[in-house]
Amino acid sequence: RSPGLCAVIHYLVRGQLGWLGLTIACVVPGYAAQLLSILWFRADGRPLGCWLLVLHLLQLGLWKRYWDVLRSAAKTGGSARAGEVLAQHGDVCVLRLLEALLQTLPHLLLQAYVVVAVEPAGFVPGVSAGLSLLSLAWALVSYSRFACLLKPGHLCPPAAAILCLLLWRTGMLGTRVLALVLFARLYSFWVFAVAGVHWLLMAFWLVAQQTDIVAQPCRWRLFNCLVGAVYVFCYINVRPGPSKHRVAVFYAVST
Repeated sequence: RSPGLCAVIHYLVRGQLGWLGLTIACVVPGYAAQLLSILWFRADGRPLGCWLLVLHLLQLGLWKRYWDVLRSAAKTGGSARAGEVLAQHGDVCVLRLLEALLQTLPHLLLQAYVVVAVEPAGFVPGVSAGLSLLSLAWALVSYSRFACLLKPGHLCPPAAAILCLLLWRTGMLGTRVLALVLFARLYSFWVFAVAGVHWLLMAFWLVAQQTDIVAQPCRWRLFNCLVGAVYVFCYINVRPGPSKHRVAVFYAVST
């Protein structure tokens, strides 16, 4: 939470109420992950006490889930509960990725635009954007690591592989965000048209792949639309099996 808090204090002290309001507005979409976390707690049969609801209201629900994963892993003496710990870890990785895409990514775009177009020498917006970039990249790496653990016969990736994956995600997201911000500085609102066309292409591409992760037709369309919006910035593998051809198509369109 430090990148957003630092930016809020910075704009409040300087009296920049417009950027302050936009920064606070970036926090609101993150409550979707908190709401989904509460629903998953309820589906798992966990009692929804006042303390748990307050934690989610303060956007600390995912920290509670991280604590539960660490506690379950410490209590696991053998492999009897390894599947339960992996399931808990998977829940928090998915929720963290959702929170990063809905909250950290808009905050990153906003602070990057402030640094490029409004306040080039702004130290606090620059640091906030950098920390948000690392946070988003780490959320993607954590999700990829969990997806790797789900595959039969696959072990945990080594630290060197995790570091390389983090550097790759950071570079890919950084260049994409910088390109969009520079385009927005030169052509203003036309950036929404370009991003919208890219989003439509990616959404139709996902529909053509016939992803069967979501069974209901309405939720299937919503899933394709959401992932298509994510594909404006980065690639996430949503289908089992080799993905090198899909990655090649993604980068061909993105470049």
